[in-house]
Amino acid sequence: MSRLRNRFILLIPAYWACLFDETITILQQPAAYWNGDLNAGNEANPIGATLMRNHASGIFVISFAWLVVIGIFGYWLPERLRKTFALVILMAHTGGAISWITPHYGFWYSIIFIVFNSALFVQLDKVYSQNIENAPL
Repeated sequence: MSRLRNRFILLIPAYWACLFDETITILQQPAAYWNGDLNAGNEANPIGATLMRNHASGIFVISFAWLVVIGIFGYWLPERLRKTFALVILMAHTGGAISWITPHYGFWYSIIFIVFNSALFVQLDKVYSQNIENAPL
């Protein structure tokens, strides 16, 4: 596997959780928000909340920018920090998403989401670790 692709393999679960969190956040905004009442927006992240209060496209801007930042950090972080970074992003966005899933869809859907994300990370970590071990010096 190419070195570049291996740098990003651990980011797949992080990106998945991030995209899911961003999508459910957008979908669960009240109609009043989309109808122009920017104070009706619901976002726990203070940066995202501020951008959302300034313009309806703020959530899309911060979402896209954050995906870019994750990729940059995931690429440039040293080997020993990459896995921790990917896991922190995965956990943060899993937590963000379940804050929407639980009240709107129920507890068990949150558990399924957590189990899926955990299994995805474990499997891709295995691939990542094998690629590191087999990489030429």
